[in-house]
Amino acid sequence: MTIPSLFDNRLRLPLIAAPMFLSSGPELVIACCKAGIVGTFPAKNQRTIEGLDAWLDTITSELAAFEAETGRKAAPFGVNLIVHKSNEILKDELAMVAKYKVPLVITSLGAVSDLIEEVHHYGGIVFHDVINMRHARKAVGAGVDGLIAVAAGAGGHTGQANPFGLVNEIKQEFDVTILLSGSLSSGGDIAAAQMMGADFAYMGTRFIATEESLSQDDYKNMIVDAEASDIVLTDTITGVNASFMTQSLNAVGIDITSLKEHGALDINKELSDARDGETNDITPWRDIWSAGQGVGTISSVEPVASLIDTLADEYHARFAEQTAQASDFASYPPHDQPQKG
Repeated sequence: MTIPSLFDNRLRLPLIAAPMFLSSGPELVIACCKAGIVGTFPAKNQRTIEGLDAWLDTITSELAAFEAETGRKAAPFGVNLIVHKSNEILKDELAMVAKYKVPLVITSLGAVSDLIEEVHHYGGIVFHDVINMRHARKAVGAGVDGLIAVAAGAGGHTGQANPFGLVNEIKQEFDVTILLSGSLSSGGDIAAAQMMGADFAYMGTRFIATEESLSQDDYKNMIVDAEASDIVLTDTITGVNASFMTQSLNAVGIDITSLKEHGALDINKELSDARDGETNDITPWRDIWSAGQGVGTISSVEPVASLIDTLADEYHARFAEQTAQASDFASYPPHDQPQKG
């Protein structure tokens, strides 16, 4: 296990609630951190640097008040930065993250050593999204502290690698913190992620269907009603592979089989359009809703605190079950001893 000291004695579960565009905000982050898991949000969920400043002030103030009132540490929180040439305000976003000494920075679509050094300078750590070993090697070379293995079945922009293969290859080559993303929605999934070699589970879709999520009720209810077979993977919506719910595509009249090639990804325009409530154009994330293949086990919209209670019970129950099952094979005689009977 490679878990940074940042998390020592501050977590109830080895779980990070992934930063979700238009879904993760201060209320969700604060609820997660108070309940004992890492809450995160994308910097791009705020339209302006001033708005990002306000959100970071709210989160740090609320968590400080919680710690003073309860006498116990809240879980750390994190901010996702899009490291892509089309993100025109990355420098300003990073400056704001440094101002508040955000404990965890999650980078996507690029790993840049200068950014990582800036976060390390104030004492933070950096985890980076990867979908294959080529991306993993570039990220480790840039100095990241951990790799988020985005495996097949994840929501949002996703990879197509089998989780066993991807985690095993990363673990074999690098001594960094490993997080597993892709179709995780239960406490048993968190336990399974650790059993296969990951240090943390990285769970997104399950937290869209919470009361604290910024997503609209129709989106949350669609997740509750959906099954894994309703998730479609396509690069025609954003320019890179992403998972969307078929029901959402149908609702806006999109047949992906008839769509033309999207062209190069412009993350700044894509996210700006999605935040623009005035445009009548159909846009991904705002009108076309994403989810991972773990939707089939999500049956309700509930508060974060209640969800974490359930996940913790499931997590410990699964480990107890696995310990009992493993004991069934513990009495098998060593190869150098003859079997009786």
